Amino acid sequence: MATYNKRGYKSKAKKEKEVIEEPEVQSEEMDSTTAELFNSLDEGASKTEEWVENNKNTVLGVIGVIVVAAIGFFVYTKFIGTPKEEKASNDMFFAQEYFNEAMNGAEAKDSLLDLSLKGGNGTYGFLDIIEEYNGTKAANLATYSAGMAYLELKNYDKAIEYLDNFNADDEMLAPLAKGNIGDAFSQLGQYDDAMSYYDKAIALKDNDFTTPLYLFKAGMLAKEQKDYDKALKYFNRIKEEYPESQQAKTIDAYIALVENIK
Repeated sequence: MATYNKRGYKSKAKKEKEVIEEPEVQSEEMDSTTAELFNSLDEGASKTEEWVENNKNTVLGVIGVIVVAAIGFFVYTKFIGTPKEEKASNDMFFAQEYFNEAMNGAEAKDSLLDLSLKGGNGTYGFLDIIEEYNGTKAANLATYSAGMAYLELKNYDKAIEYLDNFNADDEMLAPLAKGNIGDAFSQLGQYDDAMSYYDKAIALKDNDFTTPLYLFKAGMLAKEQKDYDKALKYFNRIKEEYPESQQAKTIDAYIALVENIK
């Protein structure tokens, strides 16, 4: 029977390491980096000629360290890091498909989420990606997705663990990770922690989606805790600062409700 590799399928052993052949042609980027390095060293040479002559060994040593570091970084990024990223992304394909199907309302939601975490039928799950491709962008994204899968499975401690290990500074995923940790703490009844993470999500990025979303969640939590002044502060921010948001469409009713309770 003919054998073939399909995207997302595991190799014979998860721990097996691939050998990456080193390209024969040196990249123009390498030449550019080296040229820029020596051009910068040439500038102002006339002003430091005497000092350089008296400290020749030191200068050559520093240059050598810089060049070696630059070459090492380039070789890793070009010949090791990039292929590893590509393979990690390919191997995560089926895990993400299972997760997406689960979130789109499939009947076997929990089973699909479990497959997204652990893999199945020879495919990688998010947990495999995190272990096998540690340090890659794909592994980082798998950490977020694993946290979300655990959140949906109501395993809140695991959800907090993975979401807290996710590193991002983008406009959406960064505050969503913090806010989802807040949701997990809320489900555990740890309301002070939940409020703390909602506040982190609010402060982390300012946009018309995540900011009013977590202002609303924080306001609702404050209302449930009978901290009505705090709830009004959150709700009024939505009304005043995010009038086009989804939450703003009904925020007047919530403001009126809290004011009446007071």
